[in-house]
Amino acid sequence: MTTPRLILLLVILLLPVSGQTGQTPPGAAVATAHPMATEAAREILDRGGNAFDAAVAATASLAVVEPYSSGIGGGGFWLLHRAEDGFEVMVDGRETAPGEAHSEMYLDDDGEPIAGASLNGPLAAGIPGTPAALVHITERYGRLSLAENLAPAIRQARNGFPVDRQYLRMIGFRKSVLNEWPDAAAVFLLDGDAPREGHLIRQPDLARTLERVAEQGHDGFYRGPLAEQLVKATRDAGGIWSLDDLADYSIVEREPTVIHYRDLRIAAAGLPSAGGIALGTMLGLLQDYSLDQLEPATRVHLIAETMRRAYRDRSLFLGDPDFAGDPTEKLLGVEHLALLGSDLTLDRATDSGDLPAPDDGGEDTTHFSIIDVEGNRVSATLSINYPFGSGFLATGTGVLLNNEMDDFAIRPGEPNVYGLIGGSNNLVEPGKRPLSSMTPAFVESGDRVGILGSPGGSRIITQVLLGILAFAEDTPPAEWVARPRFHHQYLPDRIQYEPGTFDSETKAELESLGHALEPMTRQYGDMQAILWHRADGILRAASDPRGIGSAVVIDRERP
Repeated sequence: MTTPRLILLLVILLLPVSGQTGQTPPGAAVATAHPMATEAAREILDRGGNAFDAAVAATASLAVVEPYSSGIGGGGFWLLHRAEDGFEVMVDGRETAPGEAHSEMYLDDDGEPIAGASLNGPLAAGIPGTPAALVHITERYGRLSLAENLAPAIRQARNGFPVDRQYLRMIGFRKSVLNEWPDAAAVFLLDGDAPREGHLIRQPDLARTLERVAEQGHDGFYRGPLAEQLVKATRDAGGIWSLDDLADYSIVEREPTVIHYRDLRIAAAGLPSAGGIALGTMLGLLQDYSLDQLEPATRVHLIAETMRRAYRDRSLFLGDPDFAGDPTEKLLGVEHLALLGSDLTLDRATDSGDLPAPDDGGEDTTHFSIIDVEGNRVSATLSINYPFGSGFLATGTGVLLNNEMDDFAIRPGEPNVYGLIGGSNNLVEPGKRPLSSMTPAFVESGDRVGILGSPGGSRIITQVLLGILAFAEDTPPAEWVARPRFHHQYLPDRIQYEPGTFDSETKAELESLGHALEPMTRQYGDMQAILWHRADGILRAASDPRGIGSAVVIDRERP
């Protein structure tokens, strides 16, 4: 694997102060993981759409041009803020387990995990939520029609998008799996191999599927001929989808998790994302420390110790709140945070083995941030889980299926593909939504408003934490997205870090504190961020230099 080049991909655009300040931005801003998705969102804003319309366009476009990261065969969380009344909601378009799913479906007769069963092929796929979210957000919050919002993506699917270095890097992970399924290989490979850079990937079947959704809305995907095609294709290939599974799928609107850290107000994804609770845990434990007064190694040590404890709670307590209840209030309460911090010291790393263990009792993801001229804003993180999802493309539909079933606990204590440990609250059950790390977030302090999020599998939440801490230091979004990253997830018990994150002195001090260190062979994540200075009338947007995304600030008259 190669480290992405870090040139010309970070975009920071500063609008001149317009003279009009206060509660509406001087323009709009978009930051996505792919230039064609940024352009799709901008096109919709130019047509008079609001941020929610632009979010639908960006979602659909990313489903076309980033098949390794998201798609209409996947799901996600869309965090919305409506400017006129301050209303905030998380649109939960997470996948659900099929009706025939059960807690032992990926185990052999001896109770051992079957290699690849929860990752490859249609048996690994949950029922997609993205198509329902496209319809829901347009109809409930948008200004334009669904056909208008999907038009850019339909055009991109029909005309094609050029293969780039990111596509080639991701195809390297999954070429063998894609080759197992002729329909997928025919679209995403060239004669069974990775296509050359610049080769156009055209998806006419996907264009027709998006057209059907544009014309018929929710039922265009979840009922009727397309649903029948999806069910037949998956079952013929060993999957367990049914027509009832598709017909029963519905979007859930949930309250975001709201966190107060010093003078910051953070709204982040709630369950079934672990992100909001984990951020609240980490920031709650950091509340009483002056990070800017700590030596670099001590600061990293302290943050890593809070990460360790947050991810321990993730494995022990969290799951779909409709099945396992919602422990947010308890886990972010003063009593529980005091218990978590009772053995946290600045002079020694905690052994994860000394914390209670779980028992039975994504560069392969994407993110975008949008704000419109009225101040409506969206932070959305979407996924099909591992690169190119399950690798299975349903014949005649253009729909590449997710492998989000791997985000369930295959059995208590068994790590998933990202090494995350799951407990009984996240075991497979029919209709259940798997626990997620996707963490779209808003952060506010005085006159500053931030919108941020990132892909990165199990490392998403810690990336967002580090971005929020950078916001707290009053740095521009260019700094949030570009800072070197480190991560601890309880088990395995080690700090993972990007190349160049620590100097030799810091590494030596961390090791002397008892930390095991694991250098990453490449950088990770693809953060997309926006900062609005309300008092100054300034917008900034930044796209992570690790990826190929783009960020734009659009000067325009207010409505």
